[in-house]
Order: sequence, then C-alpha cells, then structure tokens
Amino acid sequence: MNRILRSLFFNVIVRSVVLVGLGLNVRHRERLPRKGPAIVIANHNSHLDTMVLMNLLPRKLLPIVQPVAAMDYFLRTPVLAWFALRIIGILPLKRNRSEKGEDPLEPVDKALEAGRVLIFFPEGSRGEPEQMSGFRKGIAHLAERHPDVPVVPVYLHGLGKALPKGKVLFVPFFCDVFVGDQLPWTGDKHSYMQQLDEVMHALADEGKFSAWE
Repeated sequence: MNRILRSLFFNVIVRSVVLVGLGLNVRHRERLPRKGPAIVIANHNSHLDTMVLMNLLPRKLLPIVQPVAAMDYFLRTPVLAWFALRIIGILPLKRNRSEKGEDPLEPVDKALEAGRVLIFFPEGSRGEPEQMSGFRKGIAHLAERHPDVPVVPVYLHGLGKALPKGKVLFVPFFCDVFVGDQLPWTGDKHSYMQQLDEVMHALADEGKFSAWE
C-alpha cells in the first residue's frame, strides 16, 4: 500500500506541481544516474529541491531513491514521520553521535551497498535563496568509502523563490537545473571538497544569473 501511495504522490501530485507550477529548464539531464548505486548532490534552498530531483530521475528508479535527511527534523511527529519515511522515502540520519564509536554514516553505507540512489545536500540545512553555504565533509567521507559509486553534482536555481525556507505558500516561478559530470574520488578529502566547491560554482556560473533580489 505504501509503495502505491508513494507512486501516486510522485507521479501525479509532484509531477503536476513540477510540470505545471514550475517553469523548469534542465540542462545536461542525461548526466543523471540511470541505475544504482549512485549519489546525487545539490545545493539546498527549498523543500522543493528534493521533489524536483526525484521527479527528474527515471521513473523506474523511484523505488530505490532515498533523500538523506536529518532524523530529528522529519521524525518530530507520528504523521510527519510516516509521510517522510513511507511516502518521501527519506533515509534518516542523526546529526550527532549518541554513543561513543557510533558511525553516523553507517545507514548510508548500507543503502549504497543495497544499490540505492541517494539524494544528498552537503550544505546541511536549507540556506538563503541562491546563496551557497560551505559544504560539509560528509560527502568526502562517503566518496572515500565508496570510490566506485558515481557522485553527480546538481545546481538548482529559483526553487528558493518558489518555496523559500520558512514559507508554506507555493509561488509559481521559473527555475533552472544544471547537472554536472560525475565527481571522481581524488584520493584526498581536502582536494575532493575543493573540487566539489569549484564544480558547484561553475554550474552556478553557467546560468549567468543576475544578483538575487
């Protein structure tokens, strides 16, 4: 039943919002993963970010796609927890270790080993529209552990205007999506993070957007 509800939610409701409510311009869509395991990483300005990325991936991947999200945010109430886990299909992670020696990335390791496609926002929480924050090193740890798993960077523009952080009213707005080439593991976390930063800013520059007002 949950699988049917999830399919209806994304293929009917989300797809309608993305195709009708948003003017979506996608560049280099062919670079998105066609199978798992894989990691899709993106900048984060809106709850719509996850919905758009899941809609852009091939429909056949929906059963194995999981957005990585903070456990304490999405599991606050039973209803929100049910929706996040069963319909959105999030992979909940603890922000901090609760026990000594606990590995917070262990659930991600298991998901990748099972062939999942994960959506990861390395900035952490949602930021201000069109302002990229510093990327956290968790993605570098994953790339080191799983050097053969493709990591695909995506830059999203305009979704922070359509549904900004702290707002519940959706505003139809033209949005852009830029998909980059896979990020190969460099053999070093520092250089990998530098590569990620350079690639994401290069994707942002590709749109030649004016300053956000």
